[in-house]
Amino acid sequence: MSRVLSEALAPAEGSALWVKRAALVAFGVAAMAVAAKVKVPMWPVPITMQSFVVLSLGAAYGARLGGATMLAYLAVGALGFDVFTGSSAEAAGLAYMLGGTGGYLVGFALAACFMGWAAARGWDRSAPLMAAAMLGGTALIYVPGLLWLGMLHGFDKPILAWGLTPFLLGDALKLGLAALVFPLAWRAVGAARG
Repeated sequence: MSRVLSEALAPAEGSALWVKRAALVAFGVAAMAVAAKVKVPMWPVPITMQSFVVLSLGAAYGARLGGATMLAYLAVGALGFDVFTGSSAEAAGLAYMLGGTGGYLVGFALAACFMGWAAARGWDRSAPLMAAAMLGGTALIYVPGLLWLGMLHGFDKPILAWGLTPFLLGDALKLGLAALVFPLAWRAVGAARG
């Protein structure tokens, strides 16, 4: 297995490793909160950069640290902090998490773990493999999201039209961006060391 980007950029051992991990988790939670609130105009719906951040953190951090970061993010949200896309001071915490986006939030943790697994196998060093990993990670966000929507509203409703098709164009653009950024980042790491 290969090292992931966060291990290659700043290797650490002992207590410095635990400090580094804590700092990365804090950074990841903050990045998720910011990405949730930034809306980029897009057709047919505005997009956030949240899925891009989820998948990128998973790839950069590895499965365990990426998954732990998403669980920390979900815990912060469960405590009532306004860190989710549709949350607010009035609609936050567990009540918000059990609403329509709950399945997607679960998918964030699954996707981060998968991306870390793929990155540890070197998929993030090649644009085609990174695109495939991003596609798999995105599916791991959508599957529990759509299942949860179906459970909440009934599978006879237009679940795909509500929770999938409006977001496909934006997700395709984010997938392409990550497929380019990660191999370039690895080249930069190699050039800096070589």
